[in-house]
Amino acid sequence: MDEKLKELEKQYNEVSIPKELDFVVENALKQGKKKRKKRAPQWLLGSAAAAMLFTAGLNVSPAMARTLSDIPVVGSVVKVLTWTEYEVKEETYDANIKVPSIENLENKDLANALNEKYRSEGKALYNDFIAEVGDLKANGGGYLGVDSGYDVKTDNDQILSIGRYTVNTVGSSSTTMHYDTIDKQNEILITLPMLFKDNNYIKTISENIKEQMREQMAIPNPRKVYWVNGAGLPDEEVTDNFTAIKADQQFYISDKGKLVISFDKYEVAPGYMGVVEFEIPTNVLKKDLVSSNYIH
Repeated sequence: MDEKLKELEKQYNEVSIPKELDFVVENALKQGKKKRKKRAPQWLLGSAAAAMLFTAGLNVSPAMARTLSDIPVVGSVVKVLTWTEYEVKEETYDANIKVPSIENLENKDLANALNEKYRSEGKALYNDFIAEVGDLKANGGGYLGVDSGYDVKTDNDQILSIGRYTVNTVGSSSTTMHYDTIDKQNEILITLPMLFKDNNYIKTISENIKEQMREQMAIPNPRKVYWVNGAGLPDEEVTDNFTAIKADQQFYISDKGKLVISFDKYEVAPGYMGVVEFEIPTNVLKKDLVSSNYIH
């Protein structure tokens, strides 16, 4: 360990709790990268993690703060870690909310914007849960559950796709998904509209999804049901037919460079179908794609 790193460790140990948490962690990681490109020193990562854990704990109820148990490496540089975890375990009230954080992107503005969004959403989800629990207790009790976390859907040299899920349970449950897809080489956030020449992609993708729905339902399987015209469903079973995706429909890019469109629970099918996804064949999209850089 060189003298500069020793001095950094000494400074860290002499400071009780730094207020500028993100600044401390970011610079600690940056110093490690400068000195040893392959991997930051273990003590440095440990110190940064400890500071993050303790400070994050000051911002939430002591009964719920637990963070940074694992730091999985994404690609060769970018990392996704659990920044904080809100947890409540009572007899009829259960919450587990894991908040992700993206680290080591050179584009700090993008990383900070995404991380701030994740933290704000996580805190708001927890605050809403606590408020609802308070209302339930004041009115005789009940059951309430929320489970939220994240999943790295794609991690290769080019693409990082992170899916964030939220499951709310009050009697029945609802599930929503949100995805962020990053070009790791150019360090930009990829949106659905930017992949295509014009808005014609909405019709192209929507028609293909309808076709896939009908094909799946044509195979004898009473559990496979979508709300779509021409699927042979009795009128009373079709509550809200799927007509078209939204311009900003949730999506991710698979490891094989395929576009995957995602629908929340109840969005296009009965609740027991859960979150449903459709991989769109690239040959269907070719005429609408700006290029084959991402989708191929």
